[in-house]
Amino acid sequence: MKSVDKQSVISSEIRQYCTGLVPGDVGKYVLLPGDPERSDRAAKYLDDVEFIGMHREHRTFTGYYKGVKVSVTSTGLGCPSASIAAQELSNIGAEVLIRIGSSAALDPKIKVGDLLISTGCMKNEGTSRFFVPDSFPAIPDLELTYMLISQAKKALEGSPVSVHAGIGSTDDSFYGETPEFIDRIYSYGCVNLDMEASGIFTVANKLGKKAAAIYSISSNLKSGEIYYADGTKEEDNIKLANGWETEIQIALETFYQYENLKEHLV
Repeated sequence: MKSVDKQSVISSEIRQYCTGLVPGDVGKYVLLPGDPERSDRAAKYLDDVEFIGMHREHRTFTGYYKGVKVSVTSTGLGCPSASIAAQELSNIGAEVLIRIGSSAALDPKIKVGDLLISTGCMKNEGTSRFFVPDSFPAIPDLELTYMLISQAKKALEGSPVSVHAGIGSTDDSFYGETPEFIDRIYSYGCVNLDMEASGIFTVANKLGKKAAAIYSISSNLKSGEIYYADGTKEEDNIKLANGWETEIQIALETFYQYENLKEHLV
């Protein structure tokens, strides 16, 4: 007896199993925060926004940014749920995905509240192995990433907030990142740690979609600038929250620019 192919069963024509979404619920452009509450934060920048629904960890809104239909769907923590969101959103019409969220920096030059754009990920997670061999790289779409970096630099010109870009490590365990692990990953040249990007990049690449990632830096595990150690550094909380707001606006403007310039892209 032949086993069932889940992808063929959960097709674009039915309600998606994990997100609860159906065709027409989302636009071609989708923001992917991890935290469901951050979906609300992003939704306030959209016109004619509609709450589509919440199923499991996936909270979705759809509206318009400068006339471009944009959605925001939370992924929850980690590559398993993030890759499911990317897959199901792609099933029903999403074409361009930008992960927004927080990340821990490793490069000592990167400060809390700075922005970081991923140029690739070391796959310290198990989800992508279901799609590609370990030797296959997890990289974002280069054109979309270039536009995201350019828009971030333009938006923050003259600001004390810096924009960084580099290769990070996507990990499965938030609390498994020991000092020894952090030192080893940093020795490879990785500039940050996250828990979702490599899964999103891998699925997007397999499906022929565009994906990128931008982060507000929550801490630096090499320099010791860690506000969440005791929760009392209100200044760093403000820096991080401001970073969330800024990265959302940068990602939305990148969607708008991409929509208007995509006919010139290869």
